[in-house]
Amino acid sequence: MESRIIFLGSGTGGAVSQQERSSGGIIIQTQGYQFFIDPGVGALAKSRQFGINPRYTTALLVSHAHLHHSNDANAVISSMTHDGLDPKGVLISNKTFVRGNEEINPVLSKFHQKCVERIITPEAGQKIGIENIEVHALKTQHSDPDTVGFKFFTRDFILSYSSDTGYTKEIADQYAQSDILILNVPTNDKEDPFNLNVADAVKIIKRIQPRLAILTHFGIKLVNQDPLVIAREVNKETAIQVVCAKDGLLVSPQSYAAELKQKTLNLYSTEEEQIHIQEHNPDSEKASQDKSDLPFL
Repeated sequence: MESRIIFLGSGTGGAVSQQERSSGGIIIQTQGYQFFIDPGVGALAKSRQFGINPRYTTALLVSHAHLHHSNDANAVISSMTHDGLDPKGVLISNKTFVRGNEEINPVLSKFHQKCVERIITPEAGQKIGIENIEVHALKTQHSDPDTVGFKFFTRDFILSYSSDTGYTKEIADQYAQSDILILNVPTNDKEDPFNLNVADAVKIIKRIQPRLAILTHFGIKLVNQDPLVIAREVNKETAIQVVCAKDGLLVSPQSYAAELKQKTLNLYSTEEEQIHIQEHNPDSEKASQDKSDLPFL
């Protein structure tokens, strides 16, 4: 089955509360596996709207415990596992989502902890092998200090997802060699040590030179400024193809994969945790559905 990336949501803050955008998360389907990233507000509703079955999820990844990244996580786990009757899948999340901290209560319920086969709370820099796909936890600078980004090494492409983070050169350098770079950019003008703005995104894109950069996680002011215009401006500044996501955006990552895949040959070092999944996604006939209502890139 061809690899796909589907944006179930592309907003945060006022853009979600005013129902201009969802924060339903991102789906990566590749090599017969489905990864569900940051299931925030509207994750299940948007899954249905855009033809995604959470039951097929191999791994649920939650970068941190804030509302627009984790609100629907327990519901997605219930959908994955038939309310725990068929425990399956892997949860990869930051520590706060599972255990909470002094300011944030745990989001993952005790019941849903028992519904998945494995829970991993990686530190930044940790590597996790899921069959022949490798996921790296990335360093961030955010108000939840245990927030992590994710970098996927697959057979066909390398993809980095920043999650919510401020800008530093060290953080930007983690995205090196990415074919596809997904950056959470909630604002265009505000300087924030815990979140990227458009100027920060330009610096990162120039530094990393991905084949495709996707901006997402927009606040209401940026939505009202028209992300399409912003994407064109960033494209001109960086000479890189740049897209501002909208709910339902469908991307074919093979179109942006590097021709030489030698940069993925060092998978499964002794440092990483390897997971072997017994139940793969359903066959392509079940998994393939009509996506004619999704914007395609």
